[in-house]
Amino acid sequence: MATKVLIYNNDSNEMESHYLEESDTMPYATAGTITVGEFRGSSNSPTIWTNKAVMDCWNILREQWGSPIGVRYAFKRIWEGGHGTQSQHYAGTAMDMAQTFSNEDRNKLRDLADQIGCWVYVEPAYLTPTWVHVDRRLTPPACAAGYIAVSEGSINTYVLILQDSLNTLGFTGAGLDGIFGVGTKNALIKYQEARGLTPDGKVGCETWTYITKEVKGTGSTDTTIL
Repeated sequence: MATKVLIYNNDSNEMESHYLEESDTMPYATAGTITVGEFRGSSNSPTIWTNKAVMDCWNILREQWGSPIGVRYAFKRIWEGGHGTQSQHYAGTAMDMAQTFSNEDRNKLRDLADQIGCWVYVEPAYLTPTWVHVDRRLTPPACAAGYIAVSEGSINTYVLILQDSLNTLGFTGAGLDGIFGVGTKNALIKYQEARGLTPDGKVGCETWTYITKEVKGTGSTDTTIL
């Protein structure tokens, strides 16, 4: 069964859908450098997502490194868990790589990732000594760190996290397309009212903090859109 790959195109501000096999190259990645299966990592989801900017950064890093870079973890659905409550892996904007490299080569790869100036965050070695974490998150975050604020009209993979969370928690009608429309707003307001949050139909720090803690690692439910 083909995997549905949703791509937020940062250049056009549009969501794109691709149906690909595990061995196919990820959309916008240089041919053969990272497959759908490699980007999926340990996720069991039939739908995965990322943005074009991540693939553009990957292409630069991979070309300048000049040889294969193994990516072991990139994507997870928030209800699968495995990372923090507002992890960039749930947004499809992060990659954990080079687990089989020597410490020396991992340090060289971190330095290169910093130098190319494309990644928003390159985690220092003292935090992830046995792999290299890079991400191309959108900024500024709604809280001190984490996800950007989203509201009606927003289009990106953070909207996908919101929709995924609402669906999984039983607040249906949001869909799963990365486009914050009326259905997503209505489902969000119902969630906010049910949890005693300000029912403004917008996701800032308070709502992100509450909903991500509630849904992280719960597993899929009968209302999850897979």
